[in-house]
Amino acid sequence: MRRHGLAALVLTLALCACAALAQAAELRRVTDQTGRVLDIPAHPVRVVALAPSVTEIAFAVGGGPQLVGRTQFSDHPAQAAPLPVVGTYVCLDVERIVTLWPDLCLAVRDGTPRDTVDALERFGIPVFAVENGTLDKVVDSVLAIGDALGRTKEARTVADNMRRRIDAVRETAAHATTRPGVLYQINAEPIIAPGYGTFLDEIIRLAGGRNLTAATGGYPRFTMEQAIALAPEVIIVPSMDRASTFARAAAAWREWPHVPAVRDGRIHHVNSDLFDRPSPRLVQGLEHMARLLHPELFPGDQ
Repeated sequence: MRRHGLAALVLTLALCACAALAQAAELRRVTDQTGRVLDIPAHPVRVVALAPSVTEIAFAVGGGPQLVGRTQFSDHPAQAAPLPVVGTYVCLDVERIVTLWPDLCLAVRDGTPRDTVDALERFGIPVFAVENGTLDKVVDSVLAIGDALGRTKEARTVADNMRRRIDAVRETAAHATTRPGVLYQINAEPIIAPGYGTFLDEIIRLAGGRNLTAATGGYPRFTMEQAIALAPEVIIVPSMDRASTFARAAAAWREWPHVPAVRDGRIHHVNSDLFDRPSPRLVQGLEHMARLLHPELFPGDQ
């Protein structure tokens, strides 16, 4: 009983502090990438990032010193590690967030639970959300977060660099004489792969490949027999923080030596963070994908 009473007291004090900060702050009205209109501090000083991707973006635009909280798997850059953890991006601890006295939270549209957003806004904490379904939207999210953090100039520099590198990959891939069929195997059992309209589908296409699982949108599932029937020429297996995933997936595929990717030794292991997190590092993933699909276009890597 005493523990619950103490927690309630701490929460009440934090709420009072948040309210005082909000009242004292100069506010400005903005529209986030989801179309929501909200008032945020003109100069936010205590920001909680509610997903790994927005943590990376905040640091990339120079907003690291403004962050006071992060989610569990926000492990990049290394400077994010000491920040208090407020749960995973799909299971957030509202009480923990509130006790950090944030004047702004950064969220993602297709990840941050709506009930969490509603709860935080009832406590007077604005939640600025970004959308990241395509590479263009990822670049736009960099600009949006930079603007929200008062780092517009820095964000523009990051965004311009991303666009230049994307264009460079597009121009290089245009010289490819083939477009290999790619299976990006997100999960081993069942096999899950990116469908049409995802940024992974876009990365494969921009890098000069054909996404063999683009017949439907979202992230469809496949049996091994269905995946074999696709006859992938290149198989990409992301790490997803599981060291044994690649070994298991590669071993399973080697049972089918007639599959082109197996026959030609084109089963590749990649760092999932470069492909699954809609942050500036996604461009690094695009560049890596282009090299895997078309090594002949990058003779300097040989």
